[in-house]
Amino acid sequence: MAESEQDPPKDASSEDENTVSEDLEELTEKVTEHFDPKGMMTPRSSTELPTDPENAVESERIPISEELMNNSVGGNESPAKASNRDDQQKETVFEDVDSISAERHLPPPTPDHETYSAEYREITQHNEIGDQKEDQFEQVKPEFQGPAPTPTNDQLQSSPENLLEMERAMVSQKSGQLTKDDLGLVNVRKDGQGLLDSAPPRLVSDIFCQDETIHQDVCLCAVAVGADNPMGKCPPDTSLVDTAICDTVFEEHSYMKQNSLNLVWSFGINQNTPVHALHIDNRRLILYASSHTAVMNNFSITRQHHFQGHSSPISCIAVCGNRRWVATADQSQESLVIVWDTFSGIPVQTLFDCHPEGGVGALAISHDAKYLATVGTGAVQRVSIWDWSSENIGSLCNVELSPAFGPQTFIAFNPEDNTELLSNNKTEIVFYSWKGNQVDFASPVLTDKTFNKIVGLYSQSVFHLVPSQVLTATSAGNLVIWATEVTTQLQLDAVKQYKKRPFKLVNLQNDSITVVTVTDRYIVTCDVKGCIRFYDEELCLLNWYSNLNLGPIRSISFSSQPAPKANEKTAYPSECTINAQQFVVRNFVVATFDATVAHVTGDGCKLEMLLQEHSGALHAIACHPSQSLICMGSYCGLLKVWDYEKKKPVCSRLFGTGNYIQCMTYNKAGSLLGVGLTDGCVHILDALSLNDEHSEPFQYAKDAITDIAFSHDSSYLATVDSKTTVTVFNFLKGSWMYLGRQNAHFKPIKSLMFGMYLDSDQPRLLSLGEDRVLVEYDLANSTGDDLRILSSDRIEQSALPTCMAWYPPITKESFIIMANSQYKLKLYNATTRMCRKTVLSPIYGSPLRKIEILPFSNSNEPKFGYLAYITDNKVGLQTLPLDGNPHKSCAFICHGSMVSNVACSYDGCYIFTAGGDDCTVHMWKVDLKRMMVELIKNNSYFVALKGS
Repeated sequence: MAESEQDPPKDASSEDENTVSEDLEELTEKVTEHFDPKGMMTPRSSTELPTDPENAVESERIPISEELMNNSVGGNESPAKASNRDDQQKETVFEDVDSISAERHLPPPTPDHETYSAEYREITQHNEIGDQKEDQFEQVKPEFQGPAPTPTNDQLQSSPENLLEMERAMVSQKSGQLTKDDLGLVNVRKDGQGLLDSAPPRLVSDIFCQDETIHQDVCLCAVAVGADNPMGKCPPDTSLVDTAICDTVFEEHSYMKQNSLNLVWSFGINQNTPVHALHIDNRRLILYASSHTAVMNNFSITRQHHFQGHSSPISCIAVCGNRRWVATADQSQESLVIVWDTFSGIPVQTLFDCHPEGGVGALAISHDAKYLATVGTGAVQRVSIWDWSSENIGSLCNVELSPAFGPQTFIAFNPEDNTELLSNNKTEIVFYSWKGNQVDFASPVLTDKTFNKIVGLYSQSVFHLVPSQVLTATSAGNLVIWATEVTTQLQLDAVKQYKKRPFKLVNLQNDSITVVTVTDRYIVTCDVKGCIRFYDEELCLLNWYSNLNLGPIRSISFSSQPAPKANEKTAYPSECTINAQQFVVRNFVVATFDATVAHVTGDGCKLEMLLQEHSGALHAIACHPSQSLICMGSYCGLLKVWDYEKKKPVCSRLFGTGNYIQCMTYNKAGSLLGVGLTDGCVHILDALSLNDEHSEPFQYAKDAITDIAFSHDSSYLATVDSKTTVTVFNFLKGSWMYLGRQNAHFKPIKSLMFGMYLDSDQPRLLSLGEDRVLVEYDLANSTGDDLRILSSDRIEQSALPTCMAWYPPITKESFIIMANSQYKLKLYNATTRMCRKTVLSPIYGSPLRKIEILPFSNSNEPKFGYLAYITDNKVGLQTLPLDGNPHKSCAFICHGSMVSNVACSYDGCYIFTAGGDDCTVHMWKVDLKRMMVELIKNNSYFVALKGS
């Protein structure tokens, strides 16, 4: 190693320094010429070298690895020294692997270049070419000034021209030195082990990959330094799927989100899809669908991971036997089937346009995770078998079912034989057998006359513990046993297993059976009363759970880990047999049709409610004005308050069946909560206890309350009903009183908001309707049962207004911002109602449906603002002030079908979207710095394109 880049040891004496041999001086000159052919590096004097060459070799190995580590993670040093070290590192990293390996107890790499991999030689050749190019352009290369600075808040609020210059400076400085965060290298251990985890290349930001040569060189250097870690590989050679373990997906830096809006939490669940247990080491880990996103929720550490890839609501979820591989599907014209790795959270396979006739109606994955089976939703249903792990494009085999069979809604593989499948709906069951590209199927007939008993409607089917038999549960509490038809052939191989007949009809109970499955040696059934029963292979009852207080059960999923054996320390329940042995059962998760998920521990019969979500359409959401609280209300009558920082429910209230919650809002102080129902009732509640502030709810409207708002001083409350009427309540003498109603519009009202006059703090009320009229009400002169109109102005000629909001104070003039159906944003003077500016609004599929201004985080005079908006199914951000630049906005699909409402947190850090009929609310984290970087990149591209 060249002594020119090493600091002199502190303990070296002056006498030792003066005894340096001439051979060592010659060696120093040769090494210096090798590392610095241009003579840019000043060689140290011979008096700085140690006397003992052996000790010198020993002393240089230890600081070498530390220097390389500091260089790879951006250590503190002078700019000139950092530049020299960065230039020398490219030439010395491969020559010094042997010394580093000796320190890290690694076998040194062989010097024979023929034994290196092709990729290694390619990277080396690429680095040499890059060094030659650097030599050619060294005269014009700017001097490196140290690591790139992080933009400050003032810089982020500067003009676009300054931001463009700042971005160019960041890129030039990033190309000179990359830190560990830029390379995706995280979790550097402080205990000396040098563990470096590498992120996949596709997750590294474009702005940090300007110089591929530097990136690859430093990665190889990091491999040498972190040689203790078998996972410390260069990102191009590392597969996160191969190296991931069960906890990788929940690591803080397992993946990097680089969007302006990032989904961080999902409230709610798709009730029509099953919930699967992914228990590992007794951790409460479940998988379910939330709108168009699959959610893996770890209740042990209160963390979620989201499988985002679908643009339509997820209709099916299937898991394999070991619970590592998960398949999800949706229903749309561009339907997708995505296979995910639950250890790393990475999609490993995507099947595009599987069923363009309408999407996937049923999905199954084989027990060994090798094959997928899908059922389309077209008039003529197509059943397809896929070998998703191979490189073959398209399905292995297909078969089309006659419309006479009806839409098949359930499909399953035989866990013992992947070539056998079954599917059923409420009236028909179909058995399949496939080989190669050929699929055979049969549908036996079963009626009430077959056994002279009422059969009922089919719910689910499962392959029996007894070979060649299948069980089907019905709504009449029966269990149908299907057996292979008796043949006259003696050869067992010639028996067509898919041709089955109804063998027996067993009545197990009076209640409808909704789920039937098999685990270990038990046959398990669930019913509409929330009861779970366990039977042996001969359908003898062994045990049951009837006191769980659950609703109709939608699905049940057992842990993939076997239950501990029974002993004197276990507390399993007793079997209902003569021997009364302990009933050993695995932990399981139960999901109901009313969006409740419970976890049951077999040892001790412990019940824990994991989720109790909304089972009706969810339109009403409101954020607390000063605390990290969000309130949600749905058509099931449930009103629930969450602490979105701690991810815990605070309080809830159930209004009862028939009380559908349509809208809600907090007052500015956060002490009151106004709630509007679909029957016209208006409740004013205490924000903490959710108790009524008024003895009886107000009901002056006969139709649904569609919007509600408080004034800034909480002296007025205004509501809008679906009959285009505005109702105002006044707070007088310690109680709320009815002020009046006014039908000022002849078409539905799209927006209602309070404000303040410029010359006083008196509240003002405005409403905007589809009739293109902006109405302001005279609150000061209104009396009991007499709500007066102050002004009425027509603000559009052809377009329909969709929403409005108060423009933030980033200009000297006070404005009202409005959006219309022709993709325009308009600024109206708040006093004269004159249109002062018209710009292009964000164009993402549909006009803006609702807009919200993000609150400012500081009290300084802002130069920039941000506007949150929703379209039909997207949520986005728009930079203010408005100038019509399409690159100053972004949008993301937030719900699969539609988004009905949006709300912003009090600090502007989070945006919440309500999905309406999908009964979910998604929480999005706002990353303004990332949005500014995207704005800079887009502007750079726009300027370059304009210049060309």
